[in-house]
Amino acid sequence: MTDLSIIEQLPEIIRNGEKTFEDIIKRPYAENFTQEELVIPEGQVKKPINQFYQGDNILVMERLLKSGLKGKIDLIYIDPPFMTKTNQEGRIVINDGQKDHVIEQVAYRDNWEGGLISYLNMLCPRIYLMKELLSEQGSLYIHLDYRTVHYVKVILDCIFGQENFLNEIIWAYKSGGVSKRYYSRKHDTILVYTKTKDYIFNPQKEKSYNRDFKPYRFKGVKEYQDELGWYTLVNLKDVWQIDMVGRTSRERVGYATQKPEKLLERIILTSSNENSIVADFFAGSGTTGVVAENLNRSWIMADNSNLSGVTVKKRLMEKGSSFCVHKSISKINDGGKLKLKVESREKEEGIYDIFIELDSYDISIENMDIKKKYIPKVKDIIDKNSLALIELIALDLDYDGEKAKLSRHFVRNSSIDSKLSIRDIKLREGQKIYFKYVDVFGKENYNMYQINKGKVILCQEY
Repeated sequence: MTDLSIIEQLPEIIRNGEKTFEDIIKRPYAENFTQEELVIPEGQVKKPINQFYQGDNILVMERLLKSGLKGKIDLIYIDPPFMTKTNQEGRIVINDGQKDHVIEQVAYRDNWEGGLISYLNMLCPRIYLMKELLSEQGSLYIHLDYRTVHYVKVILDCIFGQENFLNEIIWAYKSGGVSKRYYSRKHDTILVYTKTKDYIFNPQKEKSYNRDFKPYRFKGVKEYQDELGWYTLVNLKDVWQIDMVGRTSRERVGYATQKPEKLLERIILTSSNENSIVADFFAGSGTTGVVAENLNRSWIMADNSNLSGVTVKKRLMEKGSSFCVHKSISKINDGGKLKLKVESREKEEGIYDIFIELDSYDISIENMDIKKKYIPKVKDIIDKNSLALIELIALDLDYDGEKAKLSRHFVRNSSIDSKLSIRDIKLREGQKIYFKYVDVFGKENYNMYQINKGKVILCQEY
């Protein structure tokens, strides 16, 4: 297919995207997210307003629009697939009790059977939905690279209007690999559009080094000095030199295409205010939510990838965040079976310690989205120490039977401890305990327990 044929089809792509958008807006709403779980760290009582959706983002945006969030989001940042024609993979390190094993799991598929046309057909209706969600002061940042950015810009010009194009930001970085046949590709492009001319923009400062790094001593110009030399502070330019998340970075969570927190900090500080809602509908590793929360913004994130789901939840739980998880039907109870024993020991009247002893984790290899070359390695891990596949355990110790409030959690570092305990818990007759577990592949399941004469009795297993 030639470039000319793509250009000729752009009007049809835009018309189809607009029609899909209109059909979504007009159709009666059918709930696709049938299970909710609240993550509330122990001691917090306020219901979380941050939201993470596991499912198709087009259904997420429909739900948000039809639940009252039309025109309420001040900033949307998305980092969609780049049409690389490859699978993007997450790197999981699993210790079987003797040594570390590296397993690569598919985070998301970036192959498009219909090429660029199918890619643009995917993105176009979503851009219409995002515009509808943006507030009158809102901005959209779309993070792309050389493969699709020029075509997406034409679509954005049509949907948002050329007059609302704000900037083309170049994110330049260092990374491995050079070419002898073309200039090494060491930058991404972020397109910025605003909903109206009345948009939020809080200029951020950056260092601008003086010529020869020497002081100018201009009257009225404040100068600073660091280890490199003298500089002034100026408003950010549209070329940003920010390091990628390196292999040894403390930020690194092992998710393909993870973006650095510093990059999101600039975007969020510039185009939102404290208490703004910030959204990311291709959440990936969850950096947008992490940074938004650090900066006192509310956040909404969505991703359809199982690996994204477990990465985001673990990252935010370790941070002590509170948020609501909404799951589509396909994401509910799709994991293996964790064999365990739960016991309670009374310390004083009504006060107990709970002891959890993990036995083994039973999961089918066919249920894992990994390359064939890793199957023997995973089988070996299962034989030696299947518990090494458990990534996260979270509990609601007083489950109301409707919506789990996960206040206690245990996460895997090299491996999760087979013996866990929760101390000084009030228990009463008939009280329910919701026990959630998620494996390294993002597959999850849960058990339900009930207190009977001070004992923890399994009453439901999924």
